[in-house]
Amino acid sequence: MSGGWWSLMTILGPIVLAVAIAWALLNNRRSKAAEDRTEAATRQMYAEQNAEDKAKEVR
Repeated sequence: MSGGWWSLMTILGPIVLAVAIAWALLNNRRSKAAEDRTEAATRQMYAEQNAEDKAKEVR
């Protein structure tokens, strides 16, 4: 009986692993628009921080 389970796990294990990896790859992709929004927000945040730092230096 244990040989049957081992065979089943040997066959199904890689299939389940491949499905999990494929699902993760497909769900972690970002659209170009989302990436552009993130980049723009980051640039804005850096600009604001730079302006705050310059304002503190003037004091």
